[in-house]
Order: sequence, then C-alpha cells, then structure tokens
Amino acid sequence: MDFISSERAVSASNYAPLPVVLAEANGVWLMDTSGRRYLDMMSAYSAVSVGHGHPRILKAMREQAERLAVTSRAYYSDVLGPFLTRLVELTGLDMALPMNTGAEAVETAIKAARRFGCRRRGIPDGQARIIAAEGNFHGRTTTIIGFSSEASYRDGFGPFDGGFDLVPFGDAAAIGKAITPNTCAVLLEPIQGEGGIIVPSPGYFEEVRAICNERGVLLILDEVQSGLGRTGRWFAFEHENIRPDGLILGKALGGGVYPVSALVGTRELMSVFDPGSHGSTFGGNALAARIGLESLAIIEDEHLVERSAELGAYLLGRLSELRSNIVVDVRGRGLWAGVEIDPDVASARSLCEVLAREGVLTKDTHETVLRFAPPLTITREELDWGLERVERVLSRAVN
Repeated sequence: MDFISSERAVSASNYAPLPVVLAEANGVWLMDTSGRRYLDMMSAYSAVSVGHGHPRILKAMREQAERLAVTSRAYYSDVLGPFLTRLVELTGLDMALPMNTGAEAVETAIKAARRFGCRRRGIPDGQARIIAAEGNFHGRTTTIIGFSSEASYRDGFGPFDGGFDLVPFGDAAAIGKAITPNTCAVLLEPIQGEGGIIVPSPGYFEEVRAICNERGVLLILDEVQSGLGRTGRWFAFEHENIRPDGLILGKALGGGVYPVSALVGTRELMSVFDPGSHGSTFGGNALAARIGLESLAIIEDEHLVERSAELGAYLLGRLSELRSNIVVDVRGRGLWAGVEIDPDVASARSLCEVLAREGVLTKDTHETVLRFAPPLTITREELDWGLERVERVLSRAVN
C-alpha cells in the first residue's frame, strides 16, 4: 500500500512530512514500514522526552484506563490532586489548572492574565494588553497567531483580536519601554524553539523579572518545549534563578502517548478563576493525570534532567566542532540544539531528507535551522551513532 499517497489524498496539507512512513517505535528508535530503523532526534518537539513506549508509561496508562479514564471535571478523581500537587512542588508555585494541548494552556494563561489585569490591577475590561516577543511560537489558535511575527502563520486567518505588543526577543529594555498602564503581563519562551533555538544572553530574564516586579506586571513563561528537563534543568527559568508568576507546561507531561498540559501559577494569579470561568471536557481527566504523574516520576527516578545537562553539553560540543562551510551557528542548551545553515548554500529541509536516508530523523525550522532534541533517555552511544551521521552529512559541504 502507498501510505504516503493515501494520506495525501484525504489529509489537509497543513504539514509537509518527510517521506518516511513510520510504523513502530521503541525508546529512541523508530521503524518504518519496510523495517528500517531511525534514530529519533526530534522526540515529537519534546513530547517524547521519556522515550517511545516507556514500559512504566504504558503500564500506568493501561491500569488507569481499565479503572477510570474520562468523567469530566464535574466530579473529583483520586489522581488529579496528586498530579497537580507534584506539579506545584516541582515548580515552586501554588496552584495549577490542567488542560490538554500546549496551545490550550497558553490560551488559559492569556485568559488568566487578562482577568488578573482587570480584577487585580483595575485595567478596564477589554483593555488589558500583553507583551510578547518577536519570533515567538506559542501555538496555532487564532488568538495566538494573532500576535505571531511570522507572516505565513497569519496569512488569511484574520481578523485577530489584538491586545498584544511585540518587542525584540532578548531586549529587556524594550519590554520596559513597551509597558503601559494597561499592560497586564509579559509572555515569553525562555528559549525560542520554533524561532530557531534562540537562546537569550545571560541575565536577560533576571532583568525582565526585575522590570515586571517594579511595574506590577505578570511574568508568564511558556515552557511547553523547554520544560521538564529539556535544557538540563527541570525548567529553563532555573538557569537564571528566577521564578515566573505563571508557567505553561505540556508536551513531555503526556509521556509520549497522551496530550497533557497545565498552567501553573501563583495563588494570586490562579485565584482569578471561579466555577464556570474556564474549562475543558478532557482537561484533567483521570487518565491524563495518571500519565502526567508517571511522566514526572520517570524524569526524576531516571535522572533525566541530569542526563540532559551532561549529554547536552556533549552534543553542543560535538556540533560546535563541525567543519562545514554550510554551518553558520550552533546554539542550544541541554539536549536541545539548533544548527543554523547558510541558506545560500543549502536548505535545512534538504539536509533533513539526507539525514533521514542516513537513519537520523529530525526537522528543520524555517528551512534555515536543523534542530536536535532527542528523547532524554538517549545514551552516549546512541547519541554518538547519530552524531557520526550528522557530521558526515554536514562535512560533505566542506570547501
């Protein structure tokens, strides 16, 4: 059967997949329909941080599904409380609101920030504004793409609701200048993933935190991709010894098998919600909570945060030593790296296709950056296997 043609015939073309038809997965390895193995160097944008088919995740999923799965939050369950308790313990924040996808959690944060501005700051209803960064990626809903600086994300999808002000990423002074009496929050990614693995200069978030404190503005961080060990700390904000007022989590919370997300925040922020003000039929269901709790336990028990820090330094070191005239820059943190390609010499998309033929699966962003984010369970030997092939592909263009 021609799986690619059959999918194209009935699927809206909102993705341009690499020409690989996957059929099985285990750990850090994927297998196509012909039985060929590939090293997963993407982990579904960090959603598979604990690896594919982790036996503890599958066991928890099976046991919980057989016992209780979805009842809606019209009732309590015996697993949601323990899950959210662990989230607030890890983040050092006070309360959490569970959702499903990362974009839903971002939308939840936007609603919380606006209501906070209205009810706590006295901003007139409908006038609250949020500062975000150019090059941001927080999801694909109409509200979120409305404050994207990427034209292709917005093209033909307006009108947008407004209420957002964009500033250059990494420029704390620009945030200070953009704050007005109607500003309720600053919403940032600690590292811009879809933007090309853009890491701000040291001290940026300390300065942003100080500005927000001084001006009475919330700091909300989107760690859907960067959180839960990806950067070598539980959360990327820990690299600068700050704490946000709101933290958006997702992807890795679902253990690679289920959509689980949450907004975690201070009691002052989260108390703006009351019954009926926000909800989700599936958000916080018992199955999601059980999987989320097990995902957090695996990250802790298997020391995946420490592994990410150690192997991430090794990954970035190897990539920085590449001898290739097509590599413009290498950047990242933990097991999350971006290799910027000279677009006048090659496209990152074409390199992804070559890497796939070599047995390494990754994905480009904006056709200029190769990104590498393997499952945090990867071993040094498996990483070496992949890096040998990456180096071989990129070194072919050496002058």
